[in-house]
Amino acid sequence: MSLVKFVQDEFVTRKDFPEFGAGDTITVYYEIKEGSKTRTQFFRGVVLQRKGAGSSETFTIRKMSGTIGVERIFPVNLPALQKVEVNKRGKVRRARIYYFRGLTGKKARIKEVRK
Repeated sequence: MSLVKFVQDEFVTRKDFPEFGAGDTITVYYEIKEGSKTRTQFFRGVVLQRKGAGSSETFTIRKMSGTIGVERIFPVNLPALQKVEVNKRGKVRRARIYYFRGLTGKKARIKEVRK
């Protein structure tokens, strides 16, 4: 076993987030420090990808702010992350839905998986 993997398993604290993948609509709550104050802000959007493994895993979320698309990359082990809520499960065929960036209007909808 490599030394890097050993350190990641032993010393990095894992947060328990629900299972989510590409196509899911999630809300991420994270802490922002402004001077001496801290506040919680949320970012709700569609997951474009999950990338990496272990402590270096990240996920990319895209939301529309007016007519402009905004993407944000969150590391899974970011200390400022408070919680992740899964709002909708999306049905997509790919693990990385970069094609979603080019879609507008009705084409930019993702079918929801009902349980």
